Amino acid sequence: MDIQDKAKQPEAGSRNDGTLWFVVLLGLVLAISGCATPQLRGTGDLGLVIERATGSVLVVDTTQRAKLARITGLGDLSHASVVFSRDARYAYVFGRDGGLSKVDILKGELVARSVQAGNAIGGAISQDGRWVAVSNYEPGGVRIFDARTLELVADIPAGYGNGRRSKVIGLVDAPGQRFVFSLYEAGQTWVVEFADPARPVIHKFTGIGRLPYDALLTPDGRWYIAGLFGEDGMALLDLWDLEAGVRRILHDYGRGDEKLPVYKMPHLEGWAVAGDLAFVPAVGRHAVLVVDMNTWEQVDTIPVHGQPVFVMARPDGRQVWVNFAYPDNDRIQVIDTREREIIDTLQPGPGVLHMEFTPRGSEVWVSVRDADALVIYDTESRKERTRLEAEKPSGIFFTDRAHRIGL
Repeated sequence: MDIQDKAKQPEAGSRNDGTLWFVVLLGLVLAISGCATPQLRGTGDLGLVIERATGSVLVVDTTQRAKLARITGLGDLSHASVVFSRDARYAYVFGRDGGLSKVDILKGELVARSVQAGNAIGGAISQDGRWVAVSNYEPGGVRIFDARTLELVADIPAGYGNGRRSKVIGLVDAPGQRFVFSLYEAGQTWVVEFADPARPVIHKFTGIGRLPYDALLTPDGRWYIAGLFGEDGMALLDLWDLEAGVRRILHDYGRGDEKLPVYKMPHLEGWAVAGDLAFVPAVGRHAVLVVDMNTWEQVDTIPVHGQPVFVMARPDGRQVWVNFAYPDNDRIQVIDTREREIIDTLQPGPGVLHMEFTPRGSEVWVSVRDADALVIYDTESRKERTRLEAEKPSGIFFTDRAHRIGL
């Protein structure tokens, strides 16, 4: 049989041969174009880092200590915070310009964005993950959105006296489908029950003290504590017993009789809770205060390098890591909570702004703004593991926050 005869073989198999070649070629095209089955991954070891100067966030992998994606177009992130959906796939970024942005951390892209106010300070996500609340300076109040679509479902003006509206601070989620926040100028704390979005129930507590500037919720979701800028002391609300009202604690907490210069107000959300003790940043002083949470009385003072901003506990509560306000913001100090003493001083670089522990606390990530770096430390040895480049990083938020109360 010659070559010509071979070309004239029965046509019955030609269609099958053509189909086979088509499948092979299609597979090659898909592989080359990147359309093959994507690599599957979870979100438990992921997180976001705010790049405050560029309006962008980095998606990072804490296991690989790697950057996965940069998401841009998020507006003014000079004072930004993040909460996560219950499945930890989506992050909600609250910007200073009033922007509420929803990002898909698996795809590394911006899903939706709404500039919902003129000046915002933070937000929270409801216990069931359905609602995202934003606290606003301008106009003063809280706006609540559908977490899926970012459609507005409730607007709660922070009104007080003669039609005035107050800046809102210290917004947190609480058990029982509640949001809790404080009014800066009004000196009030409000608890909003949001089980029925059409009929939210608001409990208002007035006269809590002058100018509450920040607040926190204890990890068990029971105690809401607001710090006061206008006077010494703090305001405590028991969410298990609203009828008891707000009471004052730590009457000497603040700048005291000697009004010291305060370079940056400490973030109360960074209180460290270890067992029955809370480790609290002093205002205007080079000290961390130790508070017995059974009596809400101060039991110790630990001298530190500068004015503390964040005082953060490792997840097991054995260590507390502290960063400082300018001009001492190039250092971190580590406190042993059992001995109540400093065990290490680290110098990661200029402009240390934030810290975040990996979910079980083996490592801590540190944002060093003026070095354009993320510095990762082993928490046992306190040795530096690696550095990652980032554009003026500030807040660091890992996805384990999705399953913690008040964050």
